[in-house]
Amino acid sequence: MNRFLTRLIKEKKVQLVEESAEMCESYQQKTDDCLLSAKILLENGLYENSIINSYYAMYNNVLAFLYKCGIKSENHTGSMIILKEIINKPELAESLEDMKRIRIDSQYYTKDNQEEEKKKSQESIKESEEFILKMKILMNSIKNSEIERIRESLGGKR
Repeated sequence: MNRFLTRLIKEKKVQLVEESAEMCESYQQKTDDCLLSAKILLENGLYENSIINSYYAMYNNVLAFLYKCGIKSENHTGSMIILKEIINKPELAESLEDMKRIRIDSQYYTKDNQEEEKKKSQESIKESEEFILKMKILMNSIKNSEIERIRESLGGKR
């Protein structure tokens, strides 16, 4: 297992918990709210915040999936490692990692070109929507045996 992920488990920043439909649903609602916010912010010329919300729509969607599997993660990078190495969805992890970089760039650095930021915001929303659709398919198709394998990979049983 990845050393960083092992450290997060020791620090209890990644934990096996009871599978929770309620927490899954709660993070699904956060996903929907962030995506809606991103669209409203784009329409109102608040591109930086639109990009930030696009990323958080994706991230909250991952957290929803993890709770479906009975995993609590309090670390963005840890969640991405789980998605990539444990759940074996490197393309989804890469998409989330790319969006995180865009979010950080937009959030912490100023931009002069508003048209460029608008385009980046539009692309971020599109990327987020595609990611959420792929995660929904994964969430609806995952079998109990796969959840058990994922949990065992993190050192636990169902």
